[in-house]
Amino acid sequence: MIPVSGNARIWLALGHTDMRRGMRSLALQVQQALRKDVHTGDLFVFRGRSGSLCKILWHDGIAMSLYIRRLERGRFVWPATKEGTVAIPASALACLLEGIDWRAPQETWRPAQVG
Repeated sequence: MIPVSGNARIWLALGHTDMRRGMRSLALQVQQALRKDVHTGDLFVFRGRSGSLCKILWHDGIAMSLYIRRLERGRFVWPATKEGTVAIPASALACLLEGIDWRAPQETWRPAQVG
């Protein structure tokens, strides 16, 4: 998990994002389209059109990091609204990254346990 401070907020960028975008392009989207400051220490989460890939942009005060997560099965649960942002708690992000519906936590898919 990403070691974020307790006062950092987690923002979901609603709609879908072009996953070819890199760190600079996503930071520009945060500042211009979402009207947020990318250097505050908040996490900004973006989802691609297919729903199986998400990117997380985070500035820790020293450097900017870009994390990528792909689900082999299933899709990341995302709000239906097409524009703006939604703030979620860290526990909801943990569920989201595991492919669990963070609005009603139940597993959507889990690989078979060996042994």
